[in-house]
Amino acid sequence: MKFVIHYFVVLVSLVSGCDVTDDSQVVVEDCGTQLHPGQFLCTQLDVDPQTQQPANCSREGKSRQRCTSAPGILCKPSCNSTFVKEVDCSWTNGYSFDTALLLSVFLGMFGIDRFYLGYPAVGFLKFSTLGFFFIGHLVDVILIATQTLGPADNSSYIISYFGPVLSKVSVGEETYRKVQSDWYTDKHLWINSVQ
Repeated sequence: MKFVIHYFVVLVSLVSGCDVTDDSQVVVEDCGTQLHPGQFLCTQLDVDPQTQQPANCSREGKSRQRCTSAPGILCKPSCNSTFVKEVDCSWTNGYSFDTALLLSVFLGMFGIDRFYLGYPAVGFLKFSTLGFFFIGHLVDVILIATQTLGPADNSSYIISYFGPVLSKVSVGEETYRKVQSDWYTDKHLWINSVQ
């Protein structure tokens, strides 16, 4: 039986082009998509020092980074343990969170914050009405401070390394909700069990 398994591993290695010498190594077709967490590490991320995001982040929020598979796993294209994987990132286009917030606090009544973020029509309206009579100024300060209002091109803010990055969590049809019992029903059952 061991001879059959060894023969099969050698046959697979010859077909795939990778030279597998022992039974403990596994050849994976595409390590970037087929490996699960725990089967690889991406320890040498190429981080852009200006944005604190992985370098070469695309508009879709993906960046290609070099990773290493766990011992015993070989990746077919290169026949070694290194491969390139797409990792998540936040695409930035040069808009600073600190600048946007300071502009909103001090010059928001003139619409400068909206001009900076790429909303010229709303900026002009705020300029014409003195920040929608200061109500729009206050609303924009809150919206920018909570990162609800972002740049018009849908990019993320550039935030200091230890800055407050907020992530939006959405609830949809695929969200798992833990079933919780009703407090009234539990209390009612507890009273009945005491009697």
